[in-house]
Amino acid sequence: MVANNLNTNSDPAGSRPPALRWSPFNNIKFFVFCHSLLQLAQLLVSGYMKSSISTIERRYGLSSQKSGVLAAFNEVGNTVLIVFVSFLGSRVHRPRFIGGGALLACLASLLIAMPHFLSGPYDYTDRISSSGDNSSGLCQSESTLTTSSSNQSCSQKESPAQQVVYPLLLLGQLLLGIGAVPIQPFGISYIDDYASKKNSPLYLGMLLAVTSIGPAVGFITGSIMLRFYVDFDKLSKDQIELNHKDLRWVGAWWLGFLVASCLLFLTALPYLFFPRNMPKEDSADDVKSRLDCKQQQTNPLQELSLLQFLKSFPRIALRTLQSPIYLLVVLAQVNLAALLAGLATFMAKFIERQFSQTVSFSTMMIGGICIPMAVLGTILGGVLMRRLNISVSGASKLCTVAILLCLFSSTPLLLIGCPTQKVAGVFPHSSSVSCSSVCQCPQEAFNPVCGSDGVEFRSPCHAGCSAAEIDNDAKVTNYTECRCVGGLGFASPGTCGSGCSHLLLPFMALLGITAFIAAFSQTPSYIMILRTVPTEDKSFAVGVQYMLFRVLAFMPGPVLYGSVIDSTCILWGKKCGKQTSCLYYNLDRFRQRFLGMQVVFVCGGLLCFLLTIVVLRRRARSQEPQPESKGGYELVNREKTLEIALSKEKEANGIKT
Repeated sequence: MVANNLNTNSDPAGSRPPALRWSPFNNIKFFVFCHSLLQLAQLLVSGYMKSSISTIERRYGLSSQKSGVLAAFNEVGNTVLIVFVSFLGSRVHRPRFIGGGALLACLASLLIAMPHFLSGPYDYTDRISSSGDNSSGLCQSESTLTTSSSNQSCSQKESPAQQVVYPLLLLGQLLLGIGAVPIQPFGISYIDDYASKKNSPLYLGMLLAVTSIGPAVGFITGSIMLRFYVDFDKLSKDQIELNHKDLRWVGAWWLGFLVASCLLFLTALPYLFFPRNMPKEDSADDVKSRLDCKQQQTNPLQELSLLQFLKSFPRIALRTLQSPIYLLVVLAQVNLAALLAGLATFMAKFIERQFSQTVSFSTMMIGGICIPMAVLGTILGGVLMRRLNISVSGASKLCTVAILLCLFSSTPLLLIGCPTQKVAGVFPHSSSVSCSSVCQCPQEAFNPVCGSDGVEFRSPCHAGCSAAEIDNDAKVTNYTECRCVGGLGFASPGTCGSGCSHLLLPFMALLGITAFIAAFSQTPSYIMILRTVPTEDKSFAVGVQYMLFRVLAFMPGPVLYGSVIDSTCILWGKKCGKQTSCLYYNLDRFRQRFLGMQVVFVCGGLLCFLLTIVVLRRRARSQEPQPESKGGYELVNREKTLEIALSKEKEANGIKT
């Protein structure tokens, strides 16, 4: 042991800390690998929540506005605490903070899944009127049995566990946002500190790629999980009566959160063993890099106390926002971020309703087409900036052209769709007495059937059907003796659909192109921000940018879109006298208002980028120096003019003598 210690201490390099054996936790490559897995797991949860939000809405009877609040609630804790990340910097043990945040996100994911285990089996509306025999839900002259069973199930629904579902979901989202605060900023700064200058861009590029892929993996995971019935763990296969094409179908939304929780737990464990300070990747540069790190850590912000930092924060933020180019570019990005937040949350629901697709298929369309196209656009935008070495003025023009093309590609989406299907007593609205009034159908009944005349009814009872044909598996194949159905007088289970599923392919193609073009402006706009603020304010400017994203886009965006969707509802569901989620939408209004919001945000981004061109042209004409050129070209020109003047004086003096 003594000999070993002597050999260790007599290491001629002297640049690495003494160690008895090699450890993967002293290797920055292993840290990058762990951090890539952690970010993938963390962003998988975020993408999965958006993919399953409409299913949670249906399961617990939420409005789209409430589900929008739920989707945006993780940004609340993130926005409040992200400011302190700039203050803490390298003052704390960053790997342990990252691991602690990941464990908190793991707990939050478990909390989000908890309502499934606290509440009873999913009770869709046809079960409320179930009386135990084969004629349940049909047209009956007396409803005493229905009322008693309805009252019984309503008394079961008023349990305390059912009342805490929404607050529990909000709490889980809040903790998920708080847990995500240290993961990306501390991880990136840690890698930048201890990776070599040569490898640092490669490592950060890998993290950026994972950041882009994570939400797509979340949507694809959601597509897989939502194919399973929500209560497959509580019911046998024979007891599951619905299929995934039924409008009342609810998938196993909770399953993905359990999987994500396990992944977060496993990826959090390595961070408990990483050191606070790690040897630099290249031993030859260790001494120099440590000196550089010490010089970087003497940042004025790092020397401030927490109170001084909080006092200086508004002043530095205002100074940053006084740059017109920075402000306009951030506002343009805020418009595009609000557009992204709303579409990511509700586009799957739009595809489901507009084109009569299943929830899992609609989710797959977002994760398999839209997100990959956006990632490709972001990468190609960066490649173009690098190859052409585009200036700030050129970047503003590139962004303007991209968003203008995005406007041209997104506007035709308003025209691709079908009118609302005809639903008796719902659309078109009729004030006449329904032929099913003698059936005394419960208001809560919702079991859509499609009449042989092409008209949809809310339930067999509303269609006036008094009998049903049942197959060997006790599944209803047809409802017969339907007094309200024209023609042959029968109705088949399920919705008639919107009749425009053939338009899904051109819609998705156009939507993918729009996502690609919109993402093309992401890298140039970031370059504009980094080149138009002083060097000492760059990191702070990026922090303010992300804070504005959350406050102005990611938080209000889903709520605004949810409110717009709710305004197009033509029939709200009811359970136990309380309003639940929407059953039928006016598809024309849904399409016009939902996609109209997209066009409005694109126009807002286009206006901001156009104004950047105007501002930059005025600067060029008046020859006002930009922040990037302070001490740059202008200083060189002044020195050249002074040299020319001095040489002329010398020549004149030489001639005189």
